[in-house]
Amino acid sequence: MTEFDDERIASLKQRKKTVILDRLLTFTGLALAGASAFFPWYVFFNADKFGINVATSSNSRELPDWPARNVFSVSPLAMVNKNEGEKKAPPIDPLTTATVSDLGKERDGGPILEDQPFPGKSSFRLLHVSNGRALIEDPSGMYVVRIGSILPDESRLATLEQRDGKWVIVTSKGETYQNN
Repeated sequence: MTEFDDERIASLKQRKKTVILDRLLTFTGLALAGASAFFPWYVFFNADKFGINVATSSNSRELPDWPARNVFSVSPLAMVNKNEGEKKAPPIDPLTTATVSDLGKERDGGPILEDQPFPGKSSFRLLHVSNGRALIEDPSGMYVVRIGSILPDESRLATLEQRDGKWVIVTSKGETYQNN
């Protein structure tokens, strides 16, 4: 055998390895393509294995027995002042209004700070009551609340009562809201 024959044999072995590798890659690609095409149909026909598990419930209009959550998306009227006990000087009005306030000026009995309410009243309404929870709605959304929850008018839910066959919620400020 000559050196030329050895090179030819090495070239044939290399070509055989390349053909085997090409066939293996082709088969692997076709198998992956077939699995990719088949998988959505498998999921479609076996939705119970892949779907979202929805809690079973009866077809009633009762609210689910969820634990109460605090209201997070609230109107500015419902913001709780955590510094209620602290007395601070009134903030300076950053807006030039060309008026002068009487706040802090001395009067007959000493300095008096007037408590001016926020303009407007919170407008939430009672939609439904069930299982010790109430569903309320205000312009920013709907909330499930229970006794002790903070309401959009910055008060807390004090009681849930039934008056004349209609549900009423009473707030810690003494206001009542009745479902329509």
